Amino acid sequence: MSTSTRGGSLAPGGVVGDGRYRLLAQFGIDERAGAHLWRARDGQLRRDVALTMLVGDPADAEAARLGRRTLERAAHAAKFNHAGVARVLDVLSLGNGISSSEGLLGIVVAEWTKGTDLIDLVAERPVEPGTAARMVQALAESVELAHQSGLVLGLDHPQRLRLTPDGRLRLAFPGPLPDATLRDDVKALGAVLYLLLTGRWALDGGPPAVPAAPRSPTGRVVPARSLEPRVPQELSALAVRTIEDGGHGGIRTSAAILRVLDEAAEEAERTQYIAKDPNVDTDGGVWTTKKPVKDAARRRKLALGVTVLVVAVVGILAWLGMMAISFFQDDSGSSGPPVNLADPTPTQQEPPPEQNQPPPAPPPGNGEPVAPSDITVYNPEGEGDSVANAARATDGDPTTIWRTDEYQQQFPTFKTGVGLVATFDSPLELAAVKITAVSPGTNVEIRVADEPEPALDATQVVGSGTIEGTETEIDLQEPTSSQYVIVWITSLSGEEPEFVSEFGELAFLPAG
Repeated sequence: MSTSTRGGSLAPGGVVGDGRYRLLAQFGIDERAGAHLWRARDGQLRRDVALTMLVGDPADAEAARLGRRTLERAAHAAKFNHAGVARVLDVLSLGNGISSSEGLLGIVVAEWTKGTDLIDLVAERPVEPGTAARMVQALAESVELAHQSGLVLGLDHPQRLRLTPDGRLRLAFPGPLPDATLRDDVKALGAVLYLLLTGRWALDGGPPAVPAAPRSPTGRVVPARSLEPRVPQELSALAVRTIEDGGHGGIRTSAAILRVLDEAAEEAERTQYIAKDPNVDTDGGVWTTKKPVKDAARRRKLALGVTVLVVAVVGILAWLGMMAISFFQDDSGSSGPPVNLADPTPTQQEPPPEQNQPPPAPPPGNGEPVAPSDITVYNPEGEGDSVANAARATDGDPTTIWRTDEYQQQFPTFKTGVGLVATFDSPLELAAVKITAVSPGTNVEIRVADEPEPALDATQVVGSGTIEGTETEIDLQEPTSSQYVIVWITSLSGEEPEFVSEFGELAFLPAG
């Protein structure tokens, strides 16, 4: 797209807005909206500002209409105040700060954001996973608050974002597209996370300087982990599932993203910390977005060390006590082995019974997962949820999702529950079920049955648990033999008015 306007050239040193703003440097072009992103100097207030200039022909009625829609949305955003979004200072339109000779449909004026371009940040190398998660988490907080106010931010173009000196991602050039939706903001969060992790942009309309994310033959974005093996599975899945539309098991709200990001960030940071030399200062990086690492491994080691020390001290005290008792018993002639007067050799005492016992054997572990021959949706109260996608839960790929329908009320208000029934070629001595999912708060029962489509009261509950992290292993009360195993959801993830749960992968572990 040309940078020329009918009234002159958009070049450093030029002026717009009836001569008030002098252009300093261009930071990108959002081709979809004809939006040119500039840093400029406000000659009246003597401060730098960010300009989102809508370039177009005022005589084009459709272009003028779309421009007005963007300006209206930007004007509404002027009331929104959050660290993750540059504050809108003014909105200029034709006849109100812009003359028809300038070749502009409108200008959104925002405070200038100091820092680094997002594109420059990832040009050299992708960002560490833990840091990337924290950066997107802060941005998602601003999106969530904006959506609660009914505002669309329009951050689905990487050149509109900048990294502040304190390590926060910020929407530096506000001005959403005329038809942008709340869903577009959410998909943008996934695309930004993907960009930070891989250096690739996964949505349409990205800048030419940024490589596009590769896609599979079916058109789906290739997982970030396939490009960067150091990316944790949960972050890789989160990015792809946020970008994908809801029909493919996508994450549709910023609130859902926030529920996952904190735990994923802590896990990624913990992995980074363990991989480094413990004597190296892990906070000496460029970005300062990390929360203090909750190092569970260190706490476990400390607790183990203290436990060993306490046991050793107790053992020593017990040994000293026995020695003291032995000393006094020797003095009274009541201790020591019995002596045969005819043969003064002491008789050999039998060792305490417990010394003859072998150490207890460790409990047996679980065996390798056994894949079912078939898996279907189990819904004895009516139609099943996402029936066509049931096989995704056991296809070996945790990024392919089976999800329930979306419910406005929590179970059991509308119905008792829903789940999947796995069928095996022969009875399986089941010990546990491992669930890979990003559905915090989902309550699950493991049930067994004598047939593939039983009534609910004809099934037996053999284990239960709640999904908290990305991997949850539910141990059965005791190993149970069955050919039909039901993973039954009794309580969905989410909050009113949107409750939904999903499984990325189910693994059925036999007794070892």
